[in-house]
Amino acid sequence: MVATRVDNAQRSPIERSIESHPVKPYDIEVQRLKSMKHDKGMVEINVDALVTTRPLRDDQAGTSCLRLPVEHARTLLILLKQQIAELDKLQPRSRRSGRC
Repeated sequence: MVATRVDNAQRSPIERSIESHPVKPYDIEVQRLKSMKHDKGMVEINVDALVTTRPLRDDQAGTSCLRLPVEHARTLLILLKQQIAELDKLQPRSRRSGRC
């Protein structure tokens, strides 16, 4: 097995941030979906959200929790499908998702 070194410039800003800062758990409650766009392999979703720190418990891992109403979840699913369809149109047929 050959180990490959990933250059810091190739990592996403989120990956670089996680490496330099310890992860803190949060409760994130989506109040309203505002917009969605994609650029350079990332999908960006703008929301109004209530964010509070989540207390760590001995029996749980330090993970964050995203809560949103079912209506918002359905809307988010539709918007994600639209964004992925747009991304698939930009790729050559041989590289589209779902194809081996």
